[in-house]
Amino acid sequence: MSAYRWKSFSEDEDRPEKPRRFGVTEMRGPLSCLALQDMFESMGQFVDGLKFAGGSHSLMAEDFIKEIINLAHEHDVYVSTGDWAEHLLHKGPTAFKQYIDECKRMGFDTIELNVGSLGLPEEDLLRYIRLIKSVGLRAKPQFAVKFNSSDIPVVDNRAYGAYRAPTSRSSSEVVEDIPLLIRRAERCLEAGADMIMIDADDLCRYADSVRSDLVARIIGRLGLERTMFEVSHPNTSEWFIHSYGPRVNLFVDHSQVMNLECLRGRSLGGNHTSIFRPSYLLV
Repeated sequence: MSAYRWKSFSEDEDRPEKPRRFGVTEMRGPLSCLALQDMFESMGQFVDGLKFAGGSHSLMAEDFIKEIINLAHEHDVYVSTGDWAEHLLHKGPTAFKQYIDECKRMGFDTIELNVGSLGLPEEDLLRYIRLIKSVGLRAKPQFAVKFNSSDIPVVDNRAYGAYRAPTSRSSSEVVEDIPLLIRRAERCLEAGADMIMIDADDLCRYADSVRSDLVARIIGRLGLERTMFEVSHPNTSEWFIHSYGPRVNLFVDHSQVMNLECLRGRSLGGNHTSIFRPSYLLV
């Protein structure tokens, strides 16, 4: 049965009901509970996940966090912690285990791990993913396409058959290494990670500078359903939908949800923004 209620699409449009394994829309939500409730009531069927961006939940009262989480669950929306775990890991594994247990107690569904900020050895990262999974939560590592050159192993540690162009670099240089990203993401998936988040920086922040070659390599190795791309601009969302169809998983700001869903529907074409314009502006 189609998830759409307010317009019809062609029969070959693949857009299932929630919970969805593909075509997932995760959003950075408004901090006002009232605004979030209004959004869920009007567009809840189009939202799959809610993310507390930047560890914002660490500044909120527990009762308020639970209220937001319960509101999301009422609309079949999962809730992610966003970037915060890296602030706890310097206290040791015990503090991280307590953090996981606290997230579980409060009702979070997903714990996100910003791999670049964590600065962990790979085996430690995999251990934390297994720890998250052991309590019944979802794990979502977030990768950027650039690494500190000092973090890149001397011996090969990359996807099978992947090519790395030779580069000369200093120990403090930040360099692209897509094969290393793919290899580490594959190992995270093998360890039980549910989704790989790809940071927008240097990859797809703006539609006119999307690194389509890198996006294709990541999707080609990891798969469309196991990868989510952070999108900072509506035009970039349009590029992803045009290039990969409605099955691509995207993380957007809450202000972009309706626009993205229109793009997924493929019914409005390049003029899709006209749906938001008052009729007197269309003459």
